[in-house]
Amino acid sequence: MHNVIGLPRRAALALGTAALLAGGARSRPVAAQGTVLPPAGNAGHYRFQVGGIAATVLSDGLIGGPPRIYAIDAPDDELQEALRRAFLPADHLTLNLNTLLIETGGRRILLEAGAGQTMGPNGGRLFANLAAIGLSPEDIDAVVVSHTHPDHVGNLRTAEGGRAFPRATVFAPRADWAFFVRGEPDLSYMPVPEDFRRRFAAAIKRSVEPVAREVELYEGGAEILPGLATIAAPGHTPGMAAFLVHSGRDQLLLTADLAYHPVVNVDRPWRPGPDRDPAAALAARRSLFDRAAADRIPVLGFHFPFPGIGRLLRTDTGYAWVPASWRF
Repeated sequence: MHNVIGLPRRAALALGTAALLAGGARSRPVAAQGTVLPPAGNAGHYRFQVGGIAATVLSDGLIGGPPRIYAIDAPDDELQEALRRAFLPADHLTLNLNTLLIETGGRRILLEAGAGQTMGPNGGRLFANLAAIGLSPEDIDAVVVSHTHPDHVGNLRTAEGGRAFPRATVFAPRADWAFFVRGEPDLSYMPVPEDFRRRFAAAIKRSVEPVAREVELYEGGAEILPGLATIAAPGHTPGMAAFLVHSGRDQLLLTADLAYHPVVNVDRPWRPGPDRDPAAALAARRSLFDRAAADRIPVLGFHFPFPGIGRLLRTDTGYAWVPASWRF
């Protein structure tokens, strides 16, 4: 793995990382947020350990759409049968938004910012779930996003237009920033209506606007800080990265949008429609899935059913998803 100081713009990125590690953004004590209530229903957080690193899955809620979008090359009859056998509706595939908070070295790092309200009314629960574990946005020292789609950056902006995580250093992949933020991206590859594409592109720019001047850009392979490495996984977007959280002999692989739902993208080999470069996305998916299966690395799927943790099993025809047992 390559350290961030070996990347272009090495000085800025190294300074941002050094400030994060050395306390340039001071850690704040845990404080209950009595004015923010968690959403009604079941808990939206799940705690576990990766070696000496404390980890908590924090749900930002749900998004979703027609199953065909997430299994663009599936034969109609096979897709419907797969959904039926999994007791899923035929007309809508629900996707979770599983952000991960890790606490290491006295710092709190959020992996993925979540969607907020950028992709429907059922997102935006991250802040209530933070409050449920006694934290506020001011307690977050860094936010690292795998790619800059709205469901991964939407919560970076408050409703008033300010920084949602006022003390956090925000890290984003360089190639995505160039394509989606600095440029005018051609999204014609996405199997959605043109109006959706326009709103999608606008939501990216609007979401990152408050952090654009201070963002730290990285390339896949960078180790953001000890215990958190990025792995280049382009294809879904130009610069998408997977994350590897590691401590001692323990690891956790975050697969971002290599797969949307295990029923259609793991247990079946169907291709996600929103992949910009399908061949590159397939190569990244196979490479990382093979690695996770061979090395028995636990996996966190960003869009998988909450809390999104499990393992990938290599089969004669591909892979199988094995959800982890719930731990109390």
